[in-house]
Amino acid sequence: MTEPLLLECSDGVGTLTLNRPDSLNSLDVALKVALRETLGRIAADRSIRAVVLTGAGRAFCVGQDLREHADTLAAGDTDPLATVRAHYNPIAQELANLPKPVVAAVNGTAAGAGASLALLADFRIGGPKTSLLMAFANVGLAGDTGISWSLPRLVGHAKAIELLMLAEPVRAEQALGLGLLTRVVGDDADVLPTAQEFAARLASGPTVAYGAIKRQLAVGDAGTLSDALAAEAQAQAICGATADHRSATDAFVNKRKPVFDGR
Repeated sequence: MTEPLLLECSDGVGTLTLNRPDSLNSLDVALKVALRETLGRIAADRSIRAVVLTGAGRAFCVGQDLREHADTLAAGDTDPLATVRAHYNPIAQELANLPKPVVAAVNGTAAGAGASLALLADFRIGGPKTSLLMAFANVGLAGDTGISWSLPRLVGHAKAIELLMLAEPVRAEQALGLGLLTRVVGDDADVLPTAQEFAARLASGPTVAYGAIKRQLAVGDAGTLSDALAAEAQAQAICGATADHRSATDAFVNKRKPVFDGR
């Protein structure tokens, strides 16, 4: 039986591949459970210092497996969207809170919860065929998997309403202009290698500081100035005690290039 999720590790980079290419990597229960559990393991694995999230085949991820969902509806389930609490919410929390950088290699279409996953990454690399579709309203649903949190932070409140309510595809160059993509490469075949190169650069950096930056921005985006200052003070207390900070300070004083060990 083919594994629904693949994890390959090399030089501090963990590449997570959604592996249901025949269904455009739609999210069935098996894939959602595997993703939720694997993200938890990655968070605790200090040997993985950056993550690439991608999809096998010609799409990144088209969101919920609607055939599986239709079966749930047909069975008369009284809580057919229980998967949001059981799977999507924990996945969003794990992905957003990973204490290391995440780069999404958005090959082809990212729709619905697939777009949500991409937008929870810290960086998103796309190609000419990349498109993002906030498809929820097209099937009579509101957003999930953290998109009500991530999307307005990237594009603003008014644009988020437009993208969610009109549910029209956002092509690569438009997505780049809106900030939904970090970079667009010239050839779709280069999306994953570029994302992995991007992640390799991050994997050689100060991992603890990267995690702290993510946490403080999560507070600063929505909190008060006092909240942000408290988060910054906490982050600097943690980072200031790291071996990376001490060695980088020494390297600066002695005019050497710093080498970070992620500790």
